[in-house]
Amino acid sequence: MTTAYLNRIATAVPEHDVHNAFVVFAEQMLAEPRLRSVFRRMAGRADIASRYSFLDPRKGSLNDANEFYRLGNFPSTARRMELFEQSAPVLMRRAVDRLALNEKERSGITHVLVTCCTGLYAPGLDFEIVDHLGLSSGVERTMVGFMGCYAAINALKLARHIVRSDPRAGVLMLNLELCTLHFQETQELEQVLSFLVFADGAAASLISAREQGFALDSFKALMVPGTSGLITWKIRDLGFDMLLSGQVPGELGRALHESELMAEREDIDLWAVHPGGRSILDAVEMSLELPTDTLAASREVLSCFGNMSSATVMFVLQRIMQQALPGQHGCAMAFGPGLTAETMRFHAV
Repeated sequence: MTTAYLNRIATAVPEHDVHNAFVVFAEQMLAEPRLRSVFRRMAGRADIASRYSFLDPRKGSLNDANEFYRLGNFPSTARRMELFEQSAPVLMRRAVDRLALNEKERSGITHVLVTCCTGLYAPGLDFEIVDHLGLSSGVERTMVGFMGCYAAINALKLARHIVRSDPRAGVLMLNLELCTLHFQETQELEQVLSFLVFADGAAASLISAREQGFALDSFKALMVPGTSGLITWKIRDLGFDMLLSGQVPGELGRALHESELMAEREDIDLWAVHPGGRSILDAVEMSLELPTDTLAASREVLSCFGNMSSATVMFVLQRIMQQALPGQHGCAMAFGPGLTAETMRFHAV
């Protein structure tokens, strides 16, 4: 059976660092002084230094960013999708161009996969990629939509199926999210804290039968019973409405501790864990009893970029790929609605 390989990864973010501006804005949004104090304390513990957005935080506040977020007048879903349609192709081109496809690789692309849960329009990003790269009109296009942070793992699973069924296939995968489109005006502290970690970003990857990068060995989903309400993502009049429960780290940790990974972890050299937040990484590390530096790449991505939903695990894999030694075995995992952990086993070649 043909082996599929993740040959290489390129990443991109918008130019505006909005983390500090968001912290100021969110604190102002909370009316109760006690909640402001708790938020300020939690923001200091988030282990995030930078998060990037296509919104320009002029004067250090999100209030002035394209007049997009204004207290008492947050944007409609239509307005948010207008900005997605304007901004997503710009970020897509930046990521795809950094992949630096040569002429042979470009002509060999037979499939385009796109993951996104923060915006949609048609003809969409799949068509934008075909046009930007001048690909054949016969390229097969697939959108993996609204799956949240673990969508990249599912798209890699699909890419593996494609290459194993046709060794001549070349798959271009784009994971793009504009999470900063969907902040909500609220006095619920848990919801404001969930906004604290999210950011914009994109990753472009090439998957083929060429023996380069990471061999995609196997995939497995771990669904946690009775937790379907802990992460939800629904389209409403004022954007996409997220619920991210504070119970997620604990439930995830318990499920991982009871999973096959506990017995297999000694055979895993490389861990590419989606940094959904500091508490998520702490829960994975503790439940699997991993050494403290095991998740260094994930913590670095969290600090430098925050949580970019489906693109984030690819940022982690990119860092690990740059340092991996031939023969090392790895496990990538990302988490999302379900509650589900999507995992991928791989090895470096």
